[in-house]
Amino acid sequence: MRFGVVHRIMTDALAALGVIALVMSGTFNRYVSWGILIGLALALMVRESWQRHPALRHLDTGALLFLVAAQVVRVIFTDASVLDVLVEFAAALQVIRLATRKGAAHDQQVIVLALLHLIAGTVLGGGLGYGLCFIGVLIVAPGALVLSHLRREVEGNYRQGARDRTGLPVDVPRILRSRRVVGRSFLAVTCLLSIPIFAFTAILFLIFPRVGLSLLLLNRGNTPRMIGFSGKVDLGVVGVLRSDPKLAMRVEVPGLPDPPPPRVTLHLRGTALDAYDGRTWTQSEIFRRPADTDAGLVALEGERYPDPAMDAVLRIDLEPIDPPVIFLPPYATGLRLKPRGQLGMDSGTATFRGAEGEFRYQPLDDRGLTYEAFISRQKRSSFQRVTQADRQRYTQLPRNLPQRIRNLAKEWVGDAKEPAAKAQAIEARLRTDYRYDLASPSGKDPQPLDHFLFESKRGHCEFYSTAMAVMLRTLDVPTRNVTGFVGGTWNRFGRFYAVRQGDAHSWVEVFLDGKGWVTFDPTPPADAAPKSEVQGMWAYLRDLIEATSQRWDRHVVGYDLNQQVSLFETLTSRYRRGARGPTGGWSRSPAFLVIGLVLSVGGGLLYWHWRRSRAGDGEGRKSDARSPSAILATSLYEALDAAMGVQGIPRSPGVPPLKHAELLQALEHPLAQEVLELTEIYLSARFGGHAITEAEARAFEQRVKAIRVTELRDPRGGSALAAV
Repeated sequence: MRFGVVHRIMTDALAALGVIALVMSGTFNRYVSWGILIGLALALMVRESWQRHPALRHLDTGALLFLVAAQVVRVIFTDASVLDVLVEFAAALQVIRLATRKGAAHDQQVIVLALLHLIAGTVLGGGLGYGLCFIGVLIVAPGALVLSHLRREVEGNYRQGARDRTGLPVDVPRILRSRRVVGRSFLAVTCLLSIPIFAFTAILFLIFPRVGLSLLLLNRGNTPRMIGFSGKVDLGVVGVLRSDPKLAMRVEVPGLPDPPPPRVTLHLRGTALDAYDGRTWTQSEIFRRPADTDAGLVALEGERYPDPAMDAVLRIDLEPIDPPVIFLPPYATGLRLKPRGQLGMDSGTATFRGAEGEFRYQPLDDRGLTYEAFISRQKRSSFQRVTQADRQRYTQLPRNLPQRIRNLAKEWVGDAKEPAAKAQAIEARLRTDYRYDLASPSGKDPQPLDHFLFESKRGHCEFYSTAMAVMLRTLDVPTRNVTGFVGGTWNRFGRFYAVRQGDAHSWVEVFLDGKGWVTFDPTPPADAAPKSEVQGMWAYLRDLIEATSQRWDRHVVGYDLNQQVSLFETLTSRYRRGARGPTGGWSRSPAFLVIGLVLSVGGGLLYWHWRRSRAGDGEGRKSDARSPSAILATSLYEALDAAMGVQGIPRSPGVPPLKHAELLQALEHPLAQEVLELTEIYLSARFGGHAITEAEARAFEQRVKAIRVTELRDPRGGSALAAV
């Protein structure tokens, strides 16, 4: 393996991993991310010969000054976050350094920048993509650091005029092209150094106190959040969300059968809308007040708190979403946010209650929210109270509502008297007589609901929920339109239901006396069910990645003071239980036996490779230095060097042997051909591995003696030496 090629590959890989860790953090917008990645690819394609071109001598300085000026202008004249600007500057600085590097000193700067990028990625992101970059850096960094140090030493010796045993100057290009400096064993040993580094890092991660990083993020702007959940419903726009596969949340459902159903309908409620103007649903009252809490539990309505011992528990990992709404299942009695348990600036997530039973949280960072939702086993409605004034709001209709909608509602309910029966009748007719269509033409009509009911008879879920809510209001039944997520698909690896942006849905809540707000979904069941466009192997890989991401977020990114204390308590209790047994503490824990065995085997392999590499390198150096043929070739060339001095054509100490022979040949010296042939024999034996036989050595000595005693004269009677 060529030393220079291997060094460049490992340095480039380290730089790329650092930049990708920053991009994966989500700090940059889409255009900046693509710009940085394209710039990185172009910088890695620049050849080293181009980087040394005189015309590009000051390219790095000019690019750096332009970059600084551009970022200063952004900070002064735009609302860009200072932290985001600094991170973008660090990424662009790496691209410039890669494109203009010259020598080992610049390579070391590339390595330092890559490590700084990895640290910044820890603060800004820390997701699964960052985890993969981190593992890659652990593997590549030891080799890149060692090779960079070796190149720095070689170039330093060259600048100082160092010479080898024969008095020749160090040939740096030849060393960088050499295949004998680094080998497979050397690379294996340096890469195996990642094992103890990873073990030491893991130990520090487990025992180091968790400290919040909010102070570093105070001046950070909002990173791109998931878009798609809105505080209003427009019949002409919202339906296209059903085609977005982005993950919105992971839901762990208790009491599942074996095997669990591949899809489940959950009706995770985000917010409710009470005001309809003929086209758009909004909230007529907008307020926000702190939610009622007690010992970490949040009550949904009044002083009715959940009972953790009696209620079923749904665990939800919510991705960052804007607005930061908390989604709740039907019959929810309350919720409990999972605390971060960090020291420092993070004091806890604040919860707020809005109009129509909507709950929101105050984001501390861009990590989303993890919480538990308690569900009543008696299927008691979450919201049960409505005042007389509120009843008027929930039965209000648009002024220009067509009369035939009222007539259709009366026709569908027939002789039904109870509000529940009326709701069931309208729900059944909508489910059977109408067709689901994301691209409904009714959205463009001035009266979209009327067009849906009587003309197109096809539409997305917002048309169905609007039709049912409005038709019930014409019958004096209080209703409101609800938006949220309908459900999710089963993840076989993580054992959770994946709820996607495409599962955004709209349904109806109907107020029934004695029961409260009850959920109805008039959308045809097959179309309201969670959808998944990915099948087969792609679905398998998607589930694996999402499950791995969940474990990473929960046990690495979300590793907090609570988990740390719990881990130490578990280890302490196991040790104490084991200490009371006859065989001692740790021997009774299979997990610790496995961990100890893995560390022992890994350390043993590392030590064995290290010893083998040292032994192999030592033998190689010994054979190179004490090879009889190499020693003999050096001695023979010293005799030739002395003979050339006698003839008045001595070799300067700064001129390599082959260069001196070629110079004599260019000057057409009479001894040039003989000197060239002898020099080539020396180089072949000294560096090419050729073994000089005894006969070849005697012949070399005879030819050197002949050169020494040869008397050369030019045609004019003078010495040929004078002519040279």
